[in-house]
Amino acid sequence: MKTLIKPLLVAIALVITTAYTTLAQAPADAQPSPAFQSGIYTNKAGKLQIALDKQTGHALQIRLADGTGQMFFVKHVGKQETAVRLQLDMSDLPDGAYQLSITDGKKTTQHTVTLGTQKPQDISRLVAIN
Repeated sequence: MKTLIKPLLVAIALVITTAYTTLAQAPADAQPSPAFQSGIYTNKAGKLQIALDKQTGHALQIRLADGTGQMFFVKHVGKQETAVRLQLDMSDLPDGAYQLSITDGKKTTQHTVTLGTQKPQDISRLVAIN
């Protein structure tokens, strides 16, 4: 009976140790899925297109501000919405850098939008007659 107790205790200790380390370690590549995904681009008319796909249960806030922090656009996206498509006309805004931020309270995505107006170039042409 004494010879049976020692191997039994070693086996139980081995099973408990293996189970404990397996449960304690999370996979290194396991990351929670993001609450939202965004795509920002301009169209041919020069307007800013914003495309958002999100999970339900998360509210989002979209903000456009200049370098001084002045807000030019704020939109709240409700928890039940799953997709948002926006088109911002930025033709009335002065040239400069703007920050577009999208946040769900935990994760914030920021994009820098730079506006610049091309100056007209004077084209001079010399015509000579000999």
